[in-house]
Amino acid sequence: NKLIDDLDIYLYLFFKDSVFFRDGVRRIDFVLSYVDDKDCEKKQERRKVYEANLVKVGLELETEDKSDENTYFVKIHAPWEVLATYADVLKIKVPFKVNDIPENKEMPMNWLSTPFRLPEHIMKPEPDYFTAPFNKSKSDFFLINDKETFFPPSTRNRIVYYILSRCSYIKEECGDKDKKGIKRLLNNGTYTSAFPLHDCRYWTRSKDANCESERYNLYKHWARFLCFFKEQPLNLIRKYYGEKIGIYFAWLGFYTEMLLFAAIVGTICFIYGLLTYDDNEWSKEICNEQIGGKIVMCPLCDKKCGYWKLNSTCNSSWQSHLFDNVGTVFFAIFMGIWVTLFLEFWKRRQARLEYEWDLVDFEEEQQQLQLRPEYETKCTNRKMNRITQEMEPYLPITSKCARICLSGATVLFWISLIIACIIGVIAYRLAVYAAFASIMKDSLTNNLEVVGPYITPQLATSVTASCINFVIIMILNLMYERVAIWITDMEIPKTHLEYENKLTVKMFLFQFVNYYSSCFYVAFFKGKFVGYPGNYAYMFGKWSKLRNEECDPGGCLIELTTQLVIVMTGKQVWGNIQEALVPWLMNWWGSRRARSHPETLYSRWEQDHDLQSFGQLGLFYEYLEMVIQFGFITLFVASFPLAPLLALINNIIEVRVDAWKLTTQFRRAVAAKAHSIGAWEEILSGVAILSVVTNAFIVAFTSDMIPRLVYMYAYHPKGEMNMKGYIKDSLSLFNISEFQPANRPDDEENPSCYRDYRYPPGHVKQYTHTMQFWHILAAKLAFIIIMEHVVFSVKFFVAWMIPDVPSDVKARIKRERYLVQEYLHNYEVEKLKIQLSQNGSDECTCTPAIYPSLTKHEVLSECL
Repeated sequence: NKLIDDLDIYLYLFFKDSVFFRDGVRRIDFVLSYVDDKDCEKKQERRKVYEANLVKVGLELETEDKSDENTYFVKIHAPWEVLATYADVLKIKVPFKVNDIPENKEMPMNWLSTPFRLPEHIMKPEPDYFTAPFNKSKSDFFLINDKETFFPPSTRNRIVYYILSRCSYIKEECGDKDKKGIKRLLNNGTYTSAFPLHDCRYWTRSKDANCESERYNLYKHWARFLCFFKEQPLNLIRKYYGEKIGIYFAWLGFYTEMLLFAAIVGTICFIYGLLTYDDNEWSKEICNEQIGGKIVMCPLCDKKCGYWKLNSTCNSSWQSHLFDNVGTVFFAIFMGIWVTLFLEFWKRRQARLEYEWDLVDFEEEQQQLQLRPEYETKCTNRKMNRITQEMEPYLPITSKCARICLSGATVLFWISLIIACIIGVIAYRLAVYAAFASIMKDSLTNNLEVVGPYITPQLATSVTASCINFVIIMILNLMYERVAIWITDMEIPKTHLEYENKLTVKMFLFQFVNYYSSCFYVAFFKGKFVGYPGNYAYMFGKWSKLRNEECDPGGCLIELTTQLVIVMTGKQVWGNIQEALVPWLMNWWGSRRARSHPETLYSRWEQDHDLQSFGQLGLFYEYLEMVIQFGFITLFVASFPLAPLLALINNIIEVRVDAWKLTTQFRRAVAAKAHSIGAWEEILSGVAILSVVTNAFIVAFTSDMIPRLVYMYAYHPKGEMNMKGYIKDSLSLFNISEFQPANRPDDEENPSCYRDYRYPPGHVKQYTHTMQFWHILAAKLAFIIIMEHVVFSVKFFVAWMIPDVPSDVKARIKRERYLVQEYLHNYEVEKLKIQLSQNGSDECTCTPAIYPSLTKHEVLSECL
């Protein structure tokens, strides 16, 4: 008896860290947890009815309690009958024949990629099969060796979640169809969590020989940072987490690979700026004491700011040359072509994954079969579906239009709120600049040798304004996220795909304005509408005394570069720290009690319960982060050629950080299908088109490239092809006696200059634009038109030359459809023969007339 008791204890402890029921046979496909609140009878009644309804549809349940709390775990197992029924409903594709198409021969010099490869059993965890949608009535048509392992765990938990989302938690006689679904039960606190189990601990294999230990393989070969140079095991990711997560990591990996080429070209352009450092004639003139040291510039603000010498901008002028050179123009054109190649090659890669992962024609299934439970419950009206000829719920057109209008108005209101906040920050900059200039004019910090020259009114204004802007961004982000989810729920999207696409568009529009607005302001507005001395432009009119901001003495391009570096790198560094540190700290705190117990008593469901929930929008934020980064490296890349290099370094880290947190810090996500990256593909295409326009305008209006070229080719006094004399040519004179008393600074200097092309005082057309200004403007507009036409022509040609679907993939899809038709035809014929022979018709050996024999040519033609 003692031996039997010891064996029972051992088995209990063993199966506590198992993915099977106590019998060691039935697999745990899903786990529900709840805290038994005995005072709340309503929750108890909901759970009782809900679990009884789950049993009615065929699921098997087993309940476990947690030793140190009132937490209970309901383990769910889906038997074969349930899996087969819902696999038929969801049209899940399963294998029916081994793939007989030979693989492509290895490429020459293939041995060079050996260090980056992973073992074959990790890269291809399953054999390659031809597949067809599962049909329960034809189960013997498919390659079923073992019913318990035929459907992989990811498919099993997907089916169970589909049932959980549609099961009612009230009795049928109550008649309230809205009371259904695990989401509502989680929201009202009836259950605390719902999740599928990881198959083992991530740092060691499972002790159970029947368990796959795929989580361990993912951690060992994918999630560790030391694997950063290795290829990603996409097939294993897809098998464990489902196609939706797999397609995200496939896209992220492809994006990172393509960034390598952009980073190399951008680095070469930056090196070109370094090598041509000594040829920078205009910077030499600015730094020259006899030229820049004798040019007195007009004040940058009214009354409080004084005159300043041009050579004070010597350092910023040299720094600006690193990015404002001919190489930058070439790189802007290159990036316009690169982004087209990236999108076109990704379409080909995506098409290949669609075939390999059985996602061809998936969208139709998604639209017709996988309706959101919320849509089914809230849409009480029904109409006939012309395709399926079945009654289905629908939303009346009047209600749909009203909801869309309200949603659009809400989004416009929040975008307007962001713009208003940005205008407020700009007004703050204009208001406090003069105050800082007055306070810091005789400040003690000016006497500091090291940091004194850097503590300037411009720096103080920028730092305080950036802090205010950052706080506003964070507050608006937090508030708008909830608003975006609320208005998307209000629209009642029909499918999960439609829901995510609607939410994606709303969030991206908001984030686009939020993150890029400051860069757009510096690139296209700052320093463009300042007027001239004696007739300055003011933000809200002269009564406001908020004089429009001029560019930094080093020029607007270097300021745009600085802004881009700070926002982009700061966001990436903070994002990676937050993604890695916050889940780890929360898990460490959540599992603190479990650390006091022996590891053998810490069950598999308890371990996963203490992890963070990945959530329905987990991937959404990952995509959003990367697409915002994509905007930084394309929209403003003309100002900072090293942006792709910074993005490449970040993404190499990002892939492993995302893999690490998904494998070690989060519960196993519910498997879901996705045939593409969804609405993000259209957003990327829109950003790509906009990037050509923004970079053309940056080169034309933000940099000094066009004015320098016009001077060198048309206005050099000696007709020489050099830049000598450019600085004096680009400045205009102003008679300081014409300053208004309210604008005139306290100190006196004469003469005084400002950056513009205007006639000098005393001229018949004094202070109006010279002909050179109009020539430069015409050259800028011509450059924009030429650059856009050249880049767009190349883009459309490249898009036309590269087909979206590779030819070998098209051939495989056609062969699979042909085989499905042929095999099903033969299967039905043989089945009918057997049926007729069993009914005593052994003498009839001919093919029945209802199944005439077709040649392969006819079957193939019908299929194609």
